Amino acid sequence: MSDKPHQNLAVIGHVDHGKSTMVGRLLYETENVPEHVIEQHKEEAKEKGKGGFEFAYVMDNLAEERERGVTIDIAHQEFDTDEYYFTIVDCPGHRDFVKNMITGASQADNAVLVVAADDGVQPQTQEHVFLARTLGIGELIIAVNKMDVVNYEEGRYDEAVAQVKELLKQVQFDVDNTKFIPVSAFEGDNIAEASDNTSWYSGETLLEALNALPAPEPPTDAPLRLPIQDVYTISGIGTVPVGRLETGVMNTGDNVVFQPSDVGGEVKTIEMHHEEVPQAGPGDNVGFNVRGIGKDDIRRGDVCGPADEPPSVARTFEAQIVVMQHPSVITAGYTPVFHAHTAQVACTVESIDAKINPATGEIAEENPDFIQSGDAAKVTVRPQKPLSIEPASEIPELGSFAIRDMGQTVAAGQVLSVEER
Repeated sequence: MSDKPHQNLAVIGHVDHGKSTMVGRLLYETENVPEHVIEQHKEEAKEKGKGGFEFAYVMDNLAEERERGVTIDIAHQEFDTDEYYFTIVDCPGHRDFVKNMITGASQADNAVLVVAADDGVQPQTQEHVFLARTLGIGELIIAVNKMDVVNYEEGRYDEAVAQVKELLKQVQFDVDNTKFIPVSAFEGDNIAEASDNTSWYSGETLLEALNALPAPEPPTDAPLRLPIQDVYTISGIGTVPVGRLETGVMNTGDNVVFQPSDVGGEVKTIEMHHEEVPQAGPGDNVGFNVRGIGKDDIRRGDVCGPADEPPSVARTFEAQIVVMQHPSVITAGYTPVFHAHTAQVACTVESIDAKINPATGEIAEENPDFIQSGDAAKVTVRPQKPLSIEPASEIPELGSFAIRDMGQTVAAGQVLSVEER
């Protein structure tokens, strides 16, 4: 890891607009994919009649290789520029991308939105922009991709830009400070070097825009919070919960507790990248062993924290939600599945307390009868079984959630306050 400041970068946009190729190209241009790996994939792609797809290929192969590991459920790619050390949080074509994005599996600081010049804004583009806004992603860089497909025509670029600006205005993104860059991830135009093919464009390249991003806020001084992704039994060690440390620090010898399972003990070992370490910090994917904890004592969705500052378990919680897509209306009594960090729990919307103006945050209507697509609201929620969740103002990493129903993400939200059980 370099000594440059670190940024988590989400690469978002419609599945067919070239996100994988874009990520592959960024890794390649910053020399984070060895030449021989590209060559090898070129050969492979040619043999399969997919010449030219080597960047997407690199990404897909790396993602597959990573899927065999245990702790990482997203393809984490790393590259560095002159200014920053970036981790790309990206799930090419992954239906859980939305959920992962919302539940903090990818707490991105900033994002690159990829929009194809030949296809413009699509429903997925809208959904991802919407989420970026809801989740407080700082800056969006818009990469208008596939310029090669439209013969580098300025008119096609302008059309795409106009569409995206319209979308950004809808969700109150700061359009005036958003950078738009015409690129071809496939050919490499305007990624690392200015392209002769777009002589009509005089702005930054994608890498220059990434270098110019504002530095992210340092992690909060919140107590340890580690949502459990999986629980393994490993011979010679015993029970090994695995997860990504969201806040705080874990040391061997610490006394920890798992909520809502309500069991605890002393941390015996911490393992990261297949080696034992004495300490882990925010962003680290770890496996660890706690004295006296068996495989049946804890489960995915539990949160590990210090025994003296245990994770909250909600009897009810107040939340602010934004409804993205719902075929009808949401009324009190609605019980969909809430995805918060690694937990998935059915929760009932007990009451809709207020409708909110999404632009200003001000109350537009008290106690409305229902809410529907496009509405923002304050609601009171009752989990159907114990759920560990925190106010977003205190521990943002454990304060956001997605609401899923009928195979889609219907809403996203943030926890305002928790009434503990």
